[in-house]
Amino acid sequence: MSELPGAAVSLLSAPPDGTAPRPLAAQRVLPLRRPGRWILTAIVLVLVAQIGHGLVTNPFYQWDRFAYWFLRPTILDGLLITLEVAAYSAVLGLLGGILLALARLSRSPVLRAVSWVYVWLLRSVPLIVVLIFLYNFSALYKTLSLGVPFGPAFLTFDESRLATDMAVAVVGLSLNEAAYAAEVVRGGILSVDQGQHEAAAALGLPKSYQFTRIVFPQALRSITPNYVNQLIGLIKGTSLVFYVSLLDLFGSAQTMGSTYPGDIVPLLLVVTVWYLILTSIVSVVQFYVERHYARGATRSLPPTPLQKLRTALGDLRARIRREAAL
Repeated sequence: MSELPGAAVSLLSAPPDGTAPRPLAAQRVLPLRRPGRWILTAIVLVLVAQIGHGLVTNPFYQWDRFAYWFLRPTILDGLLITLEVAAYSAVLGLLGGILLALARLSRSPVLRAVSWVYVWLLRSVPLIVVLIFLYNFSALYKTLSLGVPFGPAFLTFDESRLATDMAVAVVGLSLNEAAYAAEVVRGGILSVDQGQHEAAAALGLPKSYQFTRIVFPQALRSITPNYVNQLIGLIKGTSLVFYVSLLDLFGSAQTMGSTYPGDIVPLLLVVTVWYLILTSIVSVVQFYVERHYARGATRSLPPTPLQKLRTALGDLRARIRREAAL
């Protein structure tokens, strides 16, 4: 009897030569043949090989100069500034986003209106415009003061001393990040089941306790993946602080490219690889944070990459044993 794809051989059917039926261990299900999948896989592998061949053999990339610049002190100093700006802006932006989101969900029409206008304005204006505007802010306001509107000032600050390059970069990125984080946080809070709010209110818990212990931990399951995407965009957005005279990773490479014009391509490759490393680290952290907050929401936690590798190796060994036994 011939074996059909996707069908098992029946125990009641004897082979054409009249011998006894084959035992159950000798039977197997043949998978359907999918030639289109194999053709597409072959095309993709050829394209990947062509791209890899071009990257390795093309002398224009100057991989020897890439290796020279990759760990140079000027590049590492710029990388450190990128990390500092991204870290400060991520924390301040998230805190600002939480406040804006709470204002959007407030019963006060003034808070809702101010928060909506802020989010609308900062999401509409390009980040580079915000940075350049803040960089030239001292031309509009030479001093900053705290006091009664249209009345006496109690405290006065010299804006030119406060507005250092680092401060301008962090403030600009934080203001921009808060506008996007506000919508991420608001969406996460709204994703919490309304019954959770009602149950917390029925227990007579204070509003602050309801938010910090019941609502926000559940909202983090929705907030985390969306905000990490924003964080990745923030890391790449730090490359714009070069335009406010702060030599971050991109700014350091740009400066070295002006001094060594023949090394522009290797320097751009150095920047590209470092950004790939930073965003990959953030993605790994995102996976484990999501896995942490998935406890109690799913029956089984998603497997880690190491667990996936062990499972794949175990399946491969089992398949080899089955093939050898037939």
